[in-house]
Amino acid sequence: MEANVRWVALTAVAPVAWGANYFVTHEFLPADRPLQGAALRALPAGLVLLALCRQRPRGAWWWRSAVLGLLNVSVFFVLVYAASQLLPTSVASTVMAVSPLTMMLIAWSLVSERPSIAHLAGALIGLAGVCLMLLTGVGGVSVPGVLASVAAVLVSSFGHILAKRWSAGADVLASTAWQLTAGGLFLLPVAAVVEGPPPALSTPALLAFGYVALVATALAFAAWFAGLRRLPAGTVGLIGLLNPVTGVLLGTAVAGEVLTVQQLCGLSLVLVGVVLGRPAPAGRRGGSQAPPHPVSDESRAREPSLCNPR
Repeated sequence: MEANVRWVALTAVAPVAWGANYFVTHEFLPADRPLQGAALRALPAGLVLLALCRQRPRGAWWWRSAVLGLLNVSVFFVLVYAASQLLPTSVASTVMAVSPLTMMLIAWSLVSERPSIAHLAGALIGLAGVCLMLLTGVGGVSVPGVLASVAAVLVSSFGHILAKRWSAGADVLASTAWQLTAGGLFLLPVAAVVEGPPPALSTPALLAFGYVALVATALAFAAWFAGLRRLPAGTVGLIGLLNPVTGVLLGTAVAGEVLTVQQLCGLSLVLVGVVLGRPAPAGRRGGSQAPPHPVSDESRAREPSLCNPR
């Protein structure tokens, strides 16, 4: 029991760090440099994880890392950066909270994981909550910000399902490091051409970039995958609810954002939808549900608790 509590506490680092990332990006990072901001988030985090794991891609993982790095890192981080600058923290984090439900629907078509009735009900309730949050906010909501958030959900969901489909034969953290590094390398030349040389950054901005790269990316991914290795999926899904909760608490308590009663109801619906859409415990799954995507014995042998130095 004590060991489980420690793993729960470690796993909780990830959604809390991701929820706080919206506030840090919105308050301290330059609003007009999304490409450079995304590159400075991805590349240092990828290099840190590479230093820990000390593994290079092999075979098909060279091009797979490039594809996943483009989807899960380059495009996704730019969209999240833009959404964080254009939307209030609470709205940005709440829109992103529906990403597990989007992944569920994409997984149905790509890896034949059919959702249960509870999953579908959770998706509908979560989408209703997002609509309530966006349609009743005070002072209006940025349409480009909403589009950036929705695009980030779709791109990352598709990329994560591709990573699941290609998961056999690669260490989890090593493949994450490859994606982050590849995504950061893609972004660097594009950022240099489009946005020019990096601007002079103040001390708060440098500290914010340090948090985004080392805490909200490298540490958060390591904690999240460690929890997925040690805890049931349902438990990890519930811990993930700390992401929107953290965003809302920071937006209201620190950034001074005001939530109406309608927005609070919308947030509640989103949380209910995510709870309904979490994976059921193994002993309670219905016989009609498709089995999980198979994982080979070789893949299991390669998966460490945190990292497997070679």
